Amino acid sequence: MKFLKNIFSNLTDLQKRILFTLGALIVYRIGSFIPLPGVNASAVLHLFNGDNGIMGMFDMFSGGSLSRMSVLALNIFPYISASIVIQLLTATSKSLTDLRKEGESGRIKINQYTRYLAVLLAVVQGWAVVRGLESMAPVNGISAVANPGFAFELSAIVALVGGTVFIMWLAEQVTARGVGQGASLLIFAGIVAEVPGGIAKLFSLIRVGQMSPAMIALVLGFVVGIVALIAFMEQAQRRIQILYPRQAMANGAMNTNVSYLPIKINMSGVMGPVFASSIMMLPAFVQRFVQSDNLMVQNILGFFTYGTWSYMVLFTLLIGFFAYFQTAVVFNSEETSTNLKNAGGYIPGVRPGEATMHYLDDIVSRTTAIGVVYLIVVCVLPILLNTHGKMPLMIGGTSVLIVAGVVLDTMNQIKSYLVEKQYTGVVTNTQKKGRFRN
Repeated sequence: MKFLKNIFSNLTDLQKRILFTLGALIVYRIGSFIPLPGVNASAVLHLFNGDNGIMGMFDMFSGGSLSRMSVLALNIFPYISASIVIQLLTATSKSLTDLRKEGESGRIKINQYTRYLAVLLAVVQGWAVVRGLESMAPVNGISAVANPGFAFELSAIVALVGGTVFIMWLAEQVTARGVGQGASLLIFAGIVAEVPGGIAKLFSLIRVGQMSPAMIALVLGFVVGIVALIAFMEQAQRRIQILYPRQAMANGAMNTNVSYLPIKINMSGVMGPVFASSIMMLPAFVQRFVQSDNLMVQNILGFFTYGTWSYMVLFTLLIGFFAYFQTAVVFNSEETSTNLKNAGGYIPGVRPGEATMHYLDDIVSRTTAIGVVYLIVVCVLPILLNTHGKMPLMIGGTSVLIVAGVVLDTMNQIKSYLVEKQYTGVVTNTQKKGRFRN
């Protein structure tokens, strides 16, 4: 113990953060293998065999926790669904909007409301899963639940809700004490953990002759192209010139400082597709675990069937909506224009104040439109090629976007952290030299 303590005491703050993040991801992966008490995992796994649709995507996002029916089967998705609801309510409710303007204290209260709603959604989804497990037909004479009844239902719901609460807590700890955004990193870990299985499945198709060399080359070329597009678009930005008057020179001319306001093309990041995927997964989740003979219910759920044109149209609309919505949450043009005006900065050819706000709104709207087209190409095109073009893509565009987006975001955070520490070190050394001279 003393040896480990000495090792950690010699590490830098960044190294401690990275090790904490890796440790949290390892704990998360271990938890995904803890089985739900009273459930026969092999019978549940049979339900997911060969499922490359929306439930397969859900299982990939959860790192295989759902198909193994572990205590983390619900994963972080109740929290993501709760975040969607709270953000929508914040945009429409005056009380929540005022609460958000209170600063840190308001943000803490809104996070508490999100957690409470996430627990409620986890209870509902856990109940749906448990009831679905009890109603499943036996597989090879083996039932999914050994002893169905109230005792099993209560213990299973408590375990599933507890798993969701644990993941919420773990994600917040990673965000606060680690590197990167906790929830995104957990989804990233789940996707990456399932990639080797997808590659093995691809090789099995090659071995049995179901895939030709030309198709393999086409799939690899498509994946490389999507990754290159994501890497380019996630770094792309529109730079708006900002001028700051400094002082009058001897000849009467004004000396100005030039700065730039970066506007990212995809300001919403991966959250738009994640929110859209979460909503599209919910009906399939209900359909898989809650059987209904009602014709109207079946027709409604059929509208959300993975790969259908109705599914892709609705998925496209949701991506566009959440991209614009998340951009509005992240970027406040009124606040930005006010800050520029107070600092004495202005955009050439645009009057400070309201005119600057409208100008920024127009710029953000146009750049977000480009970002939406990019997100649709990345997330919807692979579904179209997989279901209608018969291209055997083992990982979806949304998954690739999440992986690439999380990697880029984490790298940028590490880079920013290093720059900040370097700047702090320079300032500290300068102050020490000044004191020494004095």
